[in-house]
Amino acid sequence: MIDLHFGAEDLSQIRFAFSPVWETVTSLRILSAASPNGVHGRWLERVRPSLGGVDLELLTAVVRPAGYLPDFLHPFPPRRAPSFESGLAEVAAADPRLVAAELAHLVQHPISQEGPGRRRRIEVLRKLVGEPSAGLVRIVTALEGYWRVAIAPDWPRIRALLEADLAYRLDELASGGVRQLFRTLHPSVSLERDTLRIVKYFDGRVDLRGRGLVLVPCAFAWPDVIVRTADPQPGLTYAPRGLGRLWETPSAARTPLADVLGRGRAAILTQLDLPMSTTQLVCHLQLTAPTLNVHLKMLQAAGIVSARRDGRRVLYSRTALGDGLVSGAAELYADRRLVPNRRRSRDSAR
Repeated sequence: MIDLHFGAEDLSQIRFAFSPVWETVTSLRILSAASPNGVHGRWLERVRPSLGGVDLELLTAVVRPAGYLPDFLHPFPPRRAPSFESGLAEVAAADPRLVAAELAHLVQHPISQEGPGRRRRIEVLRKLVGEPSAGLVRIVTALEGYWRVAIAPDWPRIRALLEADLAYRLDELASGGVRQLFRTLHPSVSLERDTLRIVKYFDGRVDLRGRGLVLVPCAFAWPDVIVRTADPQPGLTYAPRGLGRLWETPSAARTPLADVLGRGRAAILTQLDLPMSTTQLVCHLQLTAPTLNVHLKMLQAAGIVSARRDGRRVLYSRTALGDGLVSGAAELYADRRLVPNRRRSRDSAR
């Protein structure tokens, strides 16, 4: 159990952010240890055959499936939604002395060094410790290559999931305050007076000392909660709501919903199980931006889709009516597949 002690100033400095670099780093844990039948099974099935050109020996030595994660790999973002490039630049700017110290600690960490390949893994890490500047360049280069293959193709959908979680958390904070926010964050997290308690494999107590706390939803953090207490910014990483839907592939082909709305609008409505911008929708659907915008305006006018502005973007999501149409159509489609057509039954009886 680790306890994070809040002062009055800390409570006023709770903020949210997400990081494509942090998603990249934590996904390496899933790559090493997750079951192909787990939450990220479809992602694993698609990504693993594509990693031939990535230095996985290096990356999986630095990012272990459990235990200690070097802090230099996850600088917390100064703003809510940084780019991958800006986050990677922060990793590249880490002090080589800090990199060497943290990797040396990783070498000695009993939980992190569990599993086969320990001797070779420690050789790789000790070489990095001996030449931290050159080692950091190797790590950054490998992370960039891994991002392009493993995360970037799915980033629009991952980002949509994270943004939907942030919208929900901010609503929880507005409606029920800090206590309500932490009550629904994760089963391992609880707030007791001025102390945030997180169930971990180690014990500790940390005074936040006016540094505040950054809450970071991360798709690849599941099922863990990752705690960072180092200067300058403590943070807590947790799995976002709706994670189980992340790798689903909605389809509107040959469904009652497509018969009524048309395949294009049905595909859009089915895809909006998470709030998305037009740019994100174009990445997932075989529709041009002008056609997509026409469909969205029609769906919005019918009260099936709603829109809200998020900075320079507009995010679209299903309304309660839209949710009802999608779920009702899915149930009807399932029934039609299970129950034989009456005419076909009569014909077969002849």
